[in-house]
Amino acid sequence: MVLSRFFPRSSRTLRLLSLLLLLVLIAGHGRAQEYVGRYDIYSGFTTLETPYRDLVQRGYHLQIGYNARTWASLGFDYSISSGHNTITPNFLPLNLQQLLRQELGPAYALVAVPTNDTTQTFALGPQYQYRRFDRVTLFARPALGAVRESATPRPKDPLNTAVVQQLAPSGHKTDWQGFYGFGGGLDLNATKHISLRMQTDVVYYHLFNDILRDGSWTVRWSVGPSFHFGRNVRASKSVQLKSASPTVASQSSHSNP
Repeated sequence: MVLSRFFPRSSRTLRLLSLLLLLVLIAGHGRAQEYVGRYDIYSGFTTLETPYRDLVQRGYHLQIGYNARTWASLGFDYSISSGHNTITPNFLPLNLQQLLRQELGPAYALVAVPTNDTTQTFALGPQYQYRRFDRVTLFARPALGAVRESATPRPKDPLNTAVVQQLAPSGHKTDWQGFYGFGGGLDLNATKHISLRMQTDVVYYHLFNDILRDGSWTVRWSVGPSFHFGRNVRASKSVQLKSASPTVASQSSHSNP
């Protein structure tokens, strides 16, 4: 039940997780990564799935990260995706359903409004990395941010056109809401500066709460190249340790003439 709520297409999800695990076992071994760049930039393809609304959107995903430590970073996350679905009365709050039944009578069963949707997500926060494998970097993060969606109804008959005029008189609707959830994935490191990133985020939000009855969980899949550059975070620690050692040696020489 839990899997079906977070991952409605659980068989495909389990296949994907099994593939990722296999890639980790093949590509990873016990040597820690020697280079950890100060900065990361990711640019890739994304799919946004909202099962409750039968909505699948595809688009672009961007991430910019700053590695404060080898194991922790702070980053900005943005995605934009588009798709379409059909709004039927079962998505509406009960009071709107009752109102439409009273106004439309038997024609109520014919209400179905195709809608084009564009969704943007914005997030800022920490991410935690595990770098004990040379060829694979594992990471996890909380997902906290805001989502903006613009929906444009495309009614195809007079009945649904009249319904849209009541629910969205301007011909479109736009809404902002906060979201929360979690995410994670892995980088397959081709070189020390380039990797292939595969990641998933699961978040909850409630858009258009004036006309949509319930909030929903949304799953975002993403894949693409990630680029790592800047000063070696791991090397900077080594430099600090080396610079400290002469001081220790000097102190010991003074104490032992």
